[in-house]
Amino acid sequence: MLEIKLTDDENELCTLLDQCTRHMKESEGIETSCRIAGGWVRDKLLGSQCNDIDIALENMMGVPFAERFVEYCRTVKDLPVKSVAKIESNPDQSKHLETARTTILGIELDFVNLRSEEYAENSRIPSQVAFGTPLQDAIRRDITINTLFYNVHSREVEDHTGKGLDDLHNGIIRTPLPPRETFTDDPLRVLRCIRFASRFGFTMVPELQEAAKDPTIQEALRVKISRERVGEELDKMMGGRNPLLSIDMINVLSLFTSVFSIPEGAGLKLSGEPSSPQYALNAAILLHTLSLSKSNSATLSGLSFPSLPTIHPQLLSELSASKSPSRRLYLAAALTPYRNLTYTQSKGKVRPAAEAVIRESLKLGAQYHYLDGIPALFTAAELLKKGVADFEVSRLDKSERVWIGLLLREKNVHNPATGSFWATSLLFSLIQELTALWGDDANAIDAEAASKRIEAYNKLAARIEELGLAEAVHAKSILDGREVTTILGAANPGPWTGQVLARVVEWQLEHPQGTKDECEAWLRAEQAAGNINTSFSKRTKEGDIDARTKKAKR
Repeated sequence: MLEIKLTDDENELCTLLDQCTRHMKESEGIETSCRIAGGWVRDKLLGSQCNDIDIALENMMGVPFAERFVEYCRTVKDLPVKSVAKIESNPDQSKHLETARTTILGIELDFVNLRSEEYAENSRIPSQVAFGTPLQDAIRRDITINTLFYNVHSREVEDHTGKGLDDLHNGIIRTPLPPRETFTDDPLRVLRCIRFASRFGFTMVPELQEAAKDPTIQEALRVKISRERVGEELDKMMGGRNPLLSIDMINVLSLFTSVFSIPEGAGLKLSGEPSSPQYALNAAILLHTLSLSKSNSATLSGLSFPSLPTIHPQLLSELSASKSPSRRLYLAAALTPYRNLTYTQSKGKVRPAAEAVIRESLKLGAQYHYLDGIPALFTAAELLKKGVADFEVSRLDKSERVWIGLLLREKNVHNPATGSFWATSLLFSLIQELTALWGDDANAIDAEAASKRIEAYNKLAARIEELGLAEAVHAKSILDGREVTTILGAANPGPWTGQVLARVVEWQLEHPQGTKDECEAWLRAEQAAGNINTSFSKRTKEGDIDARTKKAKR
């Protein structure tokens, strides 16, 4: 039996709200009631804690009640409570009415009135908002498990749709009204259904799935919803409990184009058409399979997980870090159909198509290194694919330790400033290679070929570990530009300085135990042998400078 167990602070809050409404009736003749709405009720019934509480008020706006509540707590109860902050309505951010916010007992409270809504045909902004009953407020919400109220006066859960409690108990995602009506009023709810289904592992009812596939609803999702809101929902999916299931649902419900396609108004033309959305799902399945010891998550489409060899622990080392790249990797996997596509900026610079999708379709920036880190992952994947192939056949133009070290130090492979780490870049490169072997066939991957690719990446990872290169990737040049200029007796630093610093880094990779004095001695010997030229003109073309110059400066 689902039930709500209040903490001591929550119990005191409910008591205060109840006492405040009584005080208002006695002192001012104002009658209202308070219900905790939505997510807090759902999460508490599922046994989770939630510190943000939405209070739905009957026949009263949020600001006047919140001001009276704050005053009551301060003067009558002598409790510390924050002043009321008024949050203006902002339909683009799903704030259709002004909200009053305060904090008491360490709990953040939002106050808003119960309401009913009507929508215009071509807008997700309600054309009419009025005071509503608990039932009217409940049926305007997205799914039944979010329609539940907790009455602070009676201390009872209220299920005005008659379906919320059963659906929560049975793991069902359904809309309070017929799904086409709910989605027509606000197409963003399609994505919210996916997010909650993947978050809780719940099943969407068939009629909801059919409505989500309706071309009219999908077109409305493109036209009526701001791309910021689409990106926000997708970000929450990627950072949720089961991003794979989210990507699977987007694929199965044929929503890939509605979510990811670049708006016509952006004025960007890609070099080609994206490949099948099946590549996005296959890449996500591979990421899930390779990064977990046990693949225990079912997918909506019933796909089986491929049986693959275990990958080297080094390739997974960043996934357990405090700032895990997991959500970035899953979004990158979802963008696999855009791999190898580009667009041209106004100044003629060619950039990866994935960058345009993140910026224009999803309006996501550098948070979690989406905008800077994901294009780098795709660029690194191409570089590492060739690098691993060369390593397999020992096609190295330098000593092994130097060659591998320089490969890992490439700016798209490893650059903490963009969230790029060599281990994650190798993992994503492997996933891209395996996805290509799977193709857009949803049935099976070429297991033999996949095993060979995993073996190749494992071999490189093992060698990185054996050579102690994991930490060397982060190492700065043992000498800086000023020191190099002094040692070589040059008048001024110049284009040659970066080239010399790149050679210093190579020396460090070749001599992991080498000291600064030894490096200086080597540098002087190289100059004496005529292997270093400090007389390059400032007009030396940038293209003549070794590409590794920039890596040496990190």
